Amino acid sequence: MKRIILFAVFALAASMSPAARGETSKAAAANVQTLPADAPFRDEILAFAEQDRESPPPKCPVLFVGSSSIRLWRTLAQDMAPMHVLNRGFGGSTIAQSNLYFARIVAPYRPRAIVFYAGENDLDSGEAPAAVAADFRKFMAKKRAKLGGTPVFFISAKPSKLRFSQFARQTNLNRTIRTLAARSSDLTFVDVVPSMMAGSKPRDLYVDDGLHMTSEGYAIWSRLVREALARKKIGERRCR
Repeated sequence: MKRIILFAVFALAASMSPAARGETSKAAAANVQTLPADAPFRDEILAFAEQDRESPPPKCPVLFVGSSSIRLWRTLAQDMAPMHVLNRGFGGSTIAQSNLYFARIVAPYRPRAIVFYAGENDLDSGEAPAAVAADFRKFMAKKRAKLGGTPVFFISAKPSKLRFSQFARQTNLNRTIRTLAARSSDLTFVDVVPSMMAGSKPRDLYVDDGLHMTSEGYAIWSRLVREALARKKIGERRCR
């Protein structure tokens, strides 16, 4: 019986094209359950792999990736319908951590587009806006190497009540990414700041922690992201 099973496995592998075998190997490598015990947000990253095994993600999704503002977007599927979406926000992550897990939470899904929100936590931890922007350039370099011209939509750092003392530094980061987007055919800057401000202060769009958004805040994001995706005709775009 073992010989029969082994023969069947080898026959299946032999029948696959080199490209198909390569893609299969890449997907397997991306989901392998080996992470250092002290890897940031380790349990969440491994949980994504488990979810993918139990319930395969949609093909050609619009991939939402980044920090807790993405992770906590509970109505994402409804807000973006009829487009298929996949939420891979994790923890209170930074851009550097999205880079760290790129091969696990971005590349395997071959998305039709990527909606990205991170950078706010980076600034809060003391990183300079220029350093945060440099980390995002690394993300774009990884994306281009693995996914070519797949469009990326960068949601600007939001003006929250808790972190409004950092607004000037957030503005610096946002300005840099906007400039980068103006020079990049595969990057769109989605500016949520004007719609989330009332004069010179943040609007009342936050839960008790003053950082994470209410449904009204997500309604603003939903409208602006949908408009940006529609302008680029993402619903009609084929996956790589």
